[in-house]
Amino acid sequence: MLFNSLAYAVFLPVVFVLYWIIPHKVRWPLLLVASYYFYMSWNAKYVVLIASTTVISYLCAIAIEKTDKKEHKRLAVAVSLVVSLGILYVFKYFNFSVDLLGRFTSLRISHLNYLLPVGISFYTFQTLGYVIDVYRGDIKAERNLGVYATFVSFFPQLVAGPIERTKNLMPQITSEKHFDYNSAAYGVRLILWGLYKKMVIADNLALYVDKVYGDIHSYSGYSLFLATFFFSLQIYCDFSGYSDIARGSAKMLNINLIENFKSPYFSASIKEFWSRWHISLSTWFRDYLYIPLGGSRVSKPRTAFNKMVTFLVSGLWHGANMTFVIWGGVHGAAQVGEDVLKIKKSEKHNLYWVIRVICVFVFVMAGWVFFRASSFNDALYVFGNMFNGVGNIGAYMAEGFSALDINRNLIVKIILLYLVPLTVYDFISLKSDICEWLGKKKAIVRYAFMLVISVLILVYGYVGQSTFVYFQF
Repeated sequence: MLFNSLAYAVFLPVVFVLYWIIPHKVRWPLLLVASYYFYMSWNAKYVVLIASTTVISYLCAIAIEKTDKKEHKRLAVAVSLVVSLGILYVFKYFNFSVDLLGRFTSLRISHLNYLLPVGISFYTFQTLGYVIDVYRGDIKAERNLGVYATFVSFFPQLVAGPIERTKNLMPQITSEKHFDYNSAAYGVRLILWGLYKKMVIADNLALYVDKVYGDIHSYSGYSLFLATFFFSLQIYCDFSGYSDIARGSAKMLNINLIENFKSPYFSASIKEFWSRWHISLSTWFRDYLYIPLGGSRVSKPRTAFNKMVTFLVSGLWHGANMTFVIWGGVHGAAQVGEDVLKIKKSEKHNLYWVIRVICVFVFVMAGWVFFRASSFNDALYVFGNMFNGVGNIGAYMAEGFSALDINRNLIVKIILLYLVPLTVYDFISLKSDICEWLGKKKAIVRYAFMLVISVLILVYGYVGQSTFVYFQF
């Protein structure tokens, strides 16, 4: 069930109404049933995987809390890690490792043919974080299996995050709530903005990105540059749009999820970018990998090593392909370089800040080539041919627009409907929560915003359901 589908447009209001009219004590069971129904709408058979991961992590956490012996606690953690990561490995990385093995040895192993279960990377990390937190003594193990299962499967964030922390989400599942109109209205505004980013911006730009990157060697020059620039906007609007819809859906139930994106393309350093992009994953790797490795409390060479390991693993988390590992490595190396150069965060929005933001965006955009390209050779082709003919800038740009069938009207549409709204919204969001700000305005202003966004989605939104980019991870 896609967020941008008619099915979800029916599903969410039904859950919303039922949630607020039934007694408090049966609200979490409603969320559990709704969440499993939501997940099973993708592929009912794969519900066994999330249920197994849930039960194993639930039992391991209780086992950790019941014993005083460190070796038994570690054994319980190890069981949870092996089972959860083992399932993830089989479904996501087995074929990748077989290909690597075949490349360097004469051993040949057949591929496993199955679909990647949606959300598996997200709920796996969420359950691992829970077990580790119990082991560290940061939280108590949840004794109610149903409540814990609701925490793991909570439908707004189940498929593509944010990766929630126990301390934030678990108490909200069982705490008594009262309907709050302002909270629900805030959620609706956030959902609309998320749908706008997904359906109007991301899905329309995807048409050009897929055209070029699907047949990369048929294009050269500015068309490659445009496709890469468009992908930078597409992946941001697609993924942050999902997060906005997830947060908005939860907010309608008076549940607050982690904010996963904070205007990342207005970052003045790579380190700042990763404090604003996919925040729940960045902080997960920080707390459960980088800091346990020693973080920055060790020597500078070891700190650099810790950062590189963290980003290489982060790249691999995104996909079973060496291009993702390279993408992670590039960002890790950039952060190490910033440490060496002692580049600090810039607070003032002056000309120096603007130059740094542009430089960071260009770097991030170049990194996206590895993320989007099907292979390392394809990525090299993009870098090697992106600026062919740039010496004659007019012809360079004209040929690029022509190759993608982009005329003047489409250029105006891209600027006015994609670039301007996104830039203005994100820049203002650096200091203000626009949805919250709108909630304080007169009713005519609030409803005008929702009406305009709704009309733009209906008129310019991509026709036909399209999946979200991060579903493949």
